[in-house]
Amino acid sequence: MGASLSKVETEVLIVGAGPAGSAAAALLATYGVSTIMLNKYGGVSNTPRAHITNQRAVEVFRDLGLEAELLQRATPQHLMGEHVYATSLAGRELGRLRTWYTHPHFKAEHDLASPSPVCDVPQDILEPILVNAAASRGSSVRFNTELLSFEQDDDGVSAHVRDRLSGHEYDIRCQYMIGADGANSLVMKQLGLPLEGQMGLGGSINVVFEADLTRFCAHRPGDMYWFVQPGVGMGGNGIGVLRMVKPWTRWVGVWGYDVNAGKPQLDHADGERIAHQLIGDDSVPVRVESVSTWTVNDVYATDNMQGRVICVGDAVHRHPPMNGLGSNTSIQDSYNLCWKLLLVLRGKASRALLDTYRDERVPVGRQVVKRANKSIGLMPPIFAALQLPTTPDENSMQVVLDALDAPTPAAGERRRAFDTALQATIMCFNTHGVELNQHYDSPAVAGDGTPEPAAPRDEEVYYHATTRPGRHMPHIWVTRDQQRVSTFDLCGKGQFTLLVGVRGGAWREAARRATQRFGVPVRVHSIGRGCDYEDSYNDYRTQSEVEEDGAILVRPDHMVGWRAVDGSGDPGAALEAALARILGLGEEQNGDGEPGASAQGVVSV
Repeated sequence: MGASLSKVETEVLIVGAGPAGSAAAALLATYGVSTIMLNKYGGVSNTPRAHITNQRAVEVFRDLGLEAELLQRATPQHLMGEHVYATSLAGRELGRLRTWYTHPHFKAEHDLASPSPVCDVPQDILEPILVNAAASRGSSVRFNTELLSFEQDDDGVSAHVRDRLSGHEYDIRCQYMIGADGANSLVMKQLGLPLEGQMGLGGSINVVFEADLTRFCAHRPGDMYWFVQPGVGMGGNGIGVLRMVKPWTRWVGVWGYDVNAGKPQLDHADGERIAHQLIGDDSVPVRVESVSTWTVNDVYATDNMQGRVICVGDAVHRHPPMNGLGSNTSIQDSYNLCWKLLLVLRGKASRALLDTYRDERVPVGRQVVKRANKSIGLMPPIFAALQLPTTPDENSMQVVLDALDAPTPAAGERRRAFDTALQATIMCFNTHGVELNQHYDSPAVAGDGTPEPAAPRDEEVYYHATTRPGRHMPHIWVTRDQQRVSTFDLCGKGQFTLLVGVRGGAWREAARRATQRFGVPVRVHSIGRGCDYEDSYNDYRTQSEVEEDGAILVRPDHMVGWRAVDGSGDPGAALEAALARILGLGEEQNGDGEPGASAQGVVSV
């Protein structure tokens, strides 16, 4: 083994095989980039940890050709949304919320926003899908292999690693390295990248267990049940959670501990006690799989890269699980980064394109950390409204509940306050705008010269579909051969796409010229009557925000890179200028740094 591993080389080394690292490996392998992915553990996550998989993350799986497998193994949206607030699963209900966009109002907006649905996929199911895809598409996946240190120079990165089974140490030479090694990232520490915020603000206990709770849940299906009980609970409040892993037989019970008292030593008996406390019926058979602890963090990186080393995922944004933004944001970090790495590695773009990963993703990391921690702050008002004592016991809880029922004006005020506080917690789950309104402002976006309009509604709550450069390309159903196709499916796959209308013929020649000049394929799809795709619902015409002779340039990550409202002027020159800006190239350069290199022709499907 020593001789064969004395010198190992690859284009990209990925440190960590969690959602961010495995997504990066799957994407780069799909794009034909040689990669090695290290996982210091012997396998993927063995606990369900992260679970909410939002539309934007499912879109990445769709682009990879993995959406069908993901959804087949997921709990679907219609079984996720009935969130019950109660004293225990078997105890008295205090109220309910329709979460994860299952309320008819939000469901309509959810369905209009994307061809892909939100779903619940535990991390121990999600990770193998990505890791298997990466390995089957050519990535070298090395388990039980730990990064010890690394050095970088102008030409690449040398990583010193150890095989944890044999103890053998060796070096891996790569052109770029991705640090996807989680909240205790060695890569971040060695780089010395700046972090803002605090770790360990609160302590929580996860109990993974099996129990048949069908009789408590099947009639009110949700992926989380919330319980107001005496004790520390989550975030110092007496809130316990039962999180569904598999309907309705596998669960994670969540309870809190006081971080100031130190990390508790827990065994399976403690786990069974916590599970029965949350269920509210200790006659239910429970089989505990594992008991672990985690802390609430409020930390984000103000820089996520240095030279040829780039960090993604929990390494650069560390926050509580509220809103389900963790693994989703991590996957999207890699989606933003990998097409840029492809073009830089192939000499089609300058290193400046990689720098836009910092410009585009640092603000997103900051936003999701602040949103998740703000959401935790929505729980204490529930206790304030109930007027629970600081250290309640079983008797005080009953007194509070009796007072809540009293037919008096004072009790009426308390009921109104409690109901208002409970309803406000919808922002712990429904933040559609945070998920889909990511607005990139960087040199990898070529503006169209128009001012940014005021948002019509709260951009954290509601998705605002627009083709403005820097925004997520809207999902619009078009048809071909009588079959519905999403505009999302016309784009992606590691390539640029130009969407044009009925009078957009000049853009085909413009795309051909740009492809020849830069060596970067720009495929063209026309949409409208008699075009490649029919605008059967008239939605593209009304939502594209461009004229029939205009064009929308969509980046490989489905973000709008540039648009021309109409075809006036010189379409070829306009498209080439936009593409040169995005690729970080001078006006007279192509992807190889020389004028006039030949390239693949325009793709029209």
